[in-house]
Amino acid sequence: MMVGLEKVDLKAIKSETEYVGEGVQEENRRKAQQAEVRKSGTQFKRQKTEENRSLIALTTGQSNSIVLERGKSPLDDSGISFASTICPAPLCRQFWKAGNYDDGLNSKTTLQNGKSYLHVHPMFLHSNATSHKWAFGAIAELIDNAVDEIQNGATFVIVDKTLNPRDQSPALLIQDNGGGMDPEAIRRCMSFGFSDKKSKAAIGQYGNGFKTSTMRLGADVIVFSCHLGDRVMTQSIGLLSYTFLTQTGHDRIVVPMVDYELNTITGNMEISHRYDKEYFMSNLSMLLQWSPYSTEAELLKQFDDIGSHGTKVIIYNLWFSDDGNVELDFDTDPEDIRIGGDVKKVQAIPAWRSVNEQHIANRLHHSLRAYLSILYLKIPETFTIVLRGQFVEHRNLVLDLKFQEFIVYRPQTGGCKEAEVLTTIGFLKEAPHVTAHGFNVYHKNRLILPFWPVVSYSDSRGRGVVGVLEANFVEPTHNKQDFERTSLLQKLESRLKEMTWEYWDYHCGLIGYQVKKKLPPVKPPQDSQVSPPSLPNSGKMKYVTLNHGMPNGGKTKPVTLNQNHHSIRVKAASPAGLSSKRKEHGGDLNKFESMKRQAGTRADAHNLEIQSASTTNQLNNKETMNLIQENKKLHAKCLEHEKMKEDLDLKVRQLRRELGDVQQEYDRLMVELTSLDTVKEEKHGGKLGVSDSQHV
Repeated sequence: MMVGLEKVDLKAIKSETEYVGEGVQEENRRKAQQAEVRKSGTQFKRQKTEENRSLIALTTGQSNSIVLERGKSPLDDSGISFASTICPAPLCRQFWKAGNYDDGLNSKTTLQNGKSYLHVHPMFLHSNATSHKWAFGAIAELIDNAVDEIQNGATFVIVDKTLNPRDQSPALLIQDNGGGMDPEAIRRCMSFGFSDKKSKAAIGQYGNGFKTSTMRLGADVIVFSCHLGDRVMTQSIGLLSYTFLTQTGHDRIVVPMVDYELNTITGNMEISHRYDKEYFMSNLSMLLQWSPYSTEAELLKQFDDIGSHGTKVIIYNLWFSDDGNVELDFDTDPEDIRIGGDVKKVQAIPAWRSVNEQHIANRLHHSLRAYLSILYLKIPETFTIVLRGQFVEHRNLVLDLKFQEFIVYRPQTGGCKEAEVLTTIGFLKEAPHVTAHGFNVYHKNRLILPFWPVVSYSDSRGRGVVGVLEANFVEPTHNKQDFERTSLLQKLESRLKEMTWEYWDYHCGLIGYQVKKKLPPVKPPQDSQVSPPSLPNSGKMKYVTLNHGMPNGGKTKPVTLNQNHHSIRVKAASPAGLSSKRKEHGGDLNKFESMKRQAGTRADAHNLEIQSASTTNQLNNKETMNLIQENKKLHAKCLEHEKMKEDLDLKVRQLRRELGDVQQEYDRLMVELTSLDTVKEEKHGGKLGVSDSQHV
């Protein structure tokens, strides 16, 4: 009531100033200022209460995060729907030009009693998303979230095109069957800086990937998540809409969310009791107005194919490219998603141009299927990526290499060893016709730098030389498309450059070029003794000689070891014949085998035969073949045991899910049994009452 009187006084003062003199106008100005002070005091109290409530929720871990604002409650709570045939779209549809934001009078900074209350402005959504220069990098962020859910039972992630039901425009669908998110978790997901991924194996760690990736792909995203835990099943819906914020002129990020909870007695999903009805209806109203779904029934229908657990992300109002078309091309290939525009032409002679354009080193930049096939160094057999209804076949880039060589690199900082990194290097099978080169660097199983060109070759030096390694000792940037430029990364880059030139100089003759350097002979130190295979190593030096079927009867030419970089070079068996002798410390072979398995090179293990030390410097062909056959048998047994372990893990997860379903059914039956007992007691009590009255 006070606010209404103040408004009336302000109008009267405004009209009076048109007829009175300067003295009266001055008096009226003073009254107007006093009225504004009283009004701001009332607003301050109201806003102070809201801020305290938000801060308390943030410190106590409740779900009313500071980033979530409550909308105004509609006048009529029943039958809310916005059945408009036109879905609200952003004013500018090109991502790199959509950063202009006009929030009118709402953008004033709140400064009260010398204290400023900080909010996340909607402009941050766009500026934060500019960290993704590449659309496929943004999609990979969302795939990472599904892969991290493997530990919670996820067996697939779906990437597909869907349609916005309001205007039939294309939208991007990403769905998994992981553990899903409860109301608390989905609020942390759509807030900024929260991350509950504590596992060292988890790819995500910054709590920012969902926001940057979704806002880079489209102006709006709606999330549906179902979670089953502690015998409670919840369904949550959240909307992060840049369109909604820009067109309504908000000065802070508002994220409408609603939650439903399963009533085990009725078997129906009902409004969650976490919040009052006014809060629920306010958020539902905004969801129905700004999401692709105009009724509550349409919203809830999206949970039909999720089941009891899982998450569905729908990104709509996708950004346009400079030519006015949707940036993501769904039409060129019905089984793929491509980046719109012409494919970049490869600089090569006409006879080799086709093979270069079709090579994965070039296709991954415009084909999502090609990029996803190498996105992970290894992937469980129980997990599948489904793109446009077709499985994505995992591709091990190590298998694309010939004349492979394996190098153990030990980076050091301040004299302390940081890690041991196994690098596989070789020529592409299509070399020398393919000009691609560089290293595919993974971090925690995730591809960060594909075909990283550490050298810019001249006179074809380094042509076709490609490597694969997993570098967990350096940290990726937030968009996971590069590494932080630390001293460790600079050392790694320098070492990879040396590997490339060294490999090329010694082995370029294998692909038709003139050899620049010959392998120098190396004699073992006179003071070193070679341990027999049957005796413990005892820390002595060990020499390994591999016979690769060379015409010289097994004689080899060793390559000197670069000790300055603390690396060990080991040659792999090759059909064309690579020969070498390498010097290692006693435990290096065992460590090398372990690192090889971790690098996911199981499929090409038949190309890698590392033998025990011998009392002589050379092994004849017969002895070598016997050791190779024995190695193959042992490796086959290892693969068999690994497969059995994966099958047992899958059965355990399935039994746990079935146990949860049975427990839920048991709880429901117990509730029904309790209600039936109550009815029987009431009937029995009624009969006793009648007989007693007759007896009296």
